[in-house]
Amino acid sequence: MKFILASNNKGKYREFREILEPMGITVVSQAEAGVHIEVEETGETFEENAWLKASAIAARTGLPAVADDSGLCVDALDGAPGVHSARFGGGKAWTDAQKYMYLLEKLAGAADRRAKFVSCICCVFPDGDVLRARGECPGRILEAPAGEGGFGYDPVFAPDGYDKSFAQLGEAVKNQISHRARALAAFEKELEKYHAER
Repeated sequence: MKFILASNNKGKYREFREILEPMGITVVSQAEAGVHIEVEETGETFEENAWLKASAIAARTGLPAVADDSGLCVDALDGAPGVHSARFGGGKAWTDAQKYMYLLEKLAGAADRRAKFVSCICCVFPDGDVLRARGECPGRILEAPAGEGGFGYDPVFAPDGYDKSFAQLGEAVKNQISHRARALAAFEKELEKYHAER
């Protein structure tokens, strides 16, 4: 089975391939499929944005498309940056490091550093069928960035049960416990059920 990943994010593409390919699913990037568009994320929830991206790419390619919308929700910031994680602070013009340093500035002196990563996956088939799944990874925001791996906010987020950031834990560990890993595990069950009912 082949899915087009509705994303231009190389980090997401790598994670989707590493997690989905053992399930027998070939993941093709938008670029490999010859689709060079950036779908505007105008939804108010992760679920809405994932659907917007997947439906646009499925319509363009005629193939099943899978999209993830994910972000970091920080308790002390009332859930921000949330759906605006990629555009936090200075927007897409900012580097990942600028965004997470801005986050640390916003949390300066905060005692409550609880946070969670959220991933919502949507798969849209050419016939209009839709599958959805959600995964969350609770943890906390560190006082300072740690580690060189990962992408996005990984250097400042430590998942519950670990004293290291996602950037320090490495891909093998992250791909077992992350929000995206949990969402993809739930998605696999939805996909199995979908095929069993057809």
